[in-house]
Formats: sequence, structure tokens, C-alpha cells
Amino acid sequence: MKTTINLKMLVGCFCMLFFLSSCKNETKNETMTSQTEKAETGEVKKQGQAFIKDDESTPNVLNIAIGSPDHTTLVAAVQAADLENALVNAGPLMVFAPTNAAFDALPPGTVEDLLKPENKNALANILKHHVTPGNYSKDFLKKFKKLGQANNQNTTVEVKGEDVYVGGAKIVASIPAGNGIVHVVDKVILPPSGE
Repeated sequence: MKTTINLKMLVGCFCMLFFLSSCKNETKNETMTSQTEKAETGEVKKQGQAFIKDDESTPNVLNIAIGSPDHTTLVAAVQAADLENALVNAGPLMVFAPTNAAFDALPPGTVEDLLKPENKNALANILKHHVTPGNYSKDFLKKFKKLGQANNQNTTVEVKGEDVYVGGAKIVASIPAGNGIVHVVDKVILPPSGE
């Protein structure tokens, strides 16, 4: 009798195992079919924290840039460099966000050239030079001489009267974010060459 019960339990476990493995294979096949269909249609869905919709939380630094009509060039550059997920992490992050006018002041063709796929690394380096760990107000930044940027280079901080300049760009506004602060600047901060 004990052998019969053990045999029944063994057969039951085998059936359960078979059932679970077939469910996993179905899910796997559905996922692969979905990915194949997306590849065939050319639809590529970006993944990561930056692409989760959240209307409840305080906007993060990326949300603030996306919501600003004065920062469409910056947003296009962040997207071209695939840096969206880096700007939504817990931080805290200070982003020095050049306006569209700041990008327009660059030599003609510069932005268009940087947005090309083959220049993705150079663009990412420039954009990372606009990001610093921390969450400091404009007034608190007056205490600094240099800031270490996310591209492992430094940039200068200068105070002229009440104005604060980071890498030669004047902070014209500051907007608190859920994961740091956005300092709007009037100039693109280019990394120093050779550092």
C-alpha cells in the first residue's frame, strides 16, 4: 500500500512538472513570436525606467526637459545618445540644461552632425558633461570652483555678482526635480579637449 501511494505521488509530481514546463514554453514562444513580429515590422520598443508612464510622482529631470518647449533640441540629443534611462535614476542629479537657443548658437551644422548615429559616443560625452551628481541650488554652487561631471571630466564654476556660470554657461533658472535639479543654462557646455 505504501508503494502504491509513493507511486501515485511520483506520477502526480511528474504530471505537475510536465504541466509547468509546457506553460513556460508557451510563454516563451509567445514572447519570441511577439519579438519576431516587432523585428519584421521594424517596431523597436525602448525599455527601461525612462519609458514607464507615471503621472503621480514629482517629475524627474528627464520629464522636466521633455515638458519644456525650450529644450526640444536637448531632448532629441538625449534620445539620440540613448541616455534617457540614465536621467531617471534615483540620483540625485544636477542637469545643466542648455536651451534650444544655446544649441542654435553652435556653429552651423554642429547639432545635425552630432545627431548622426556614427557620432553617438561624442554626443553622449557632451551630454554627460552637463550632468553632475548632487542636488545643489544656484546659491550653494557659489561655494564651488570645479564640478566633476558624469563624463569623468571637470568643469569650472564662476560667480559674477549674483550670477553663477558653470563651464561658461550662465544659470538662468532652476527647477527642482524628483531625482535632483535642472539648472537651465544659456550655453552648451563643451568638454575641455585633452583632459
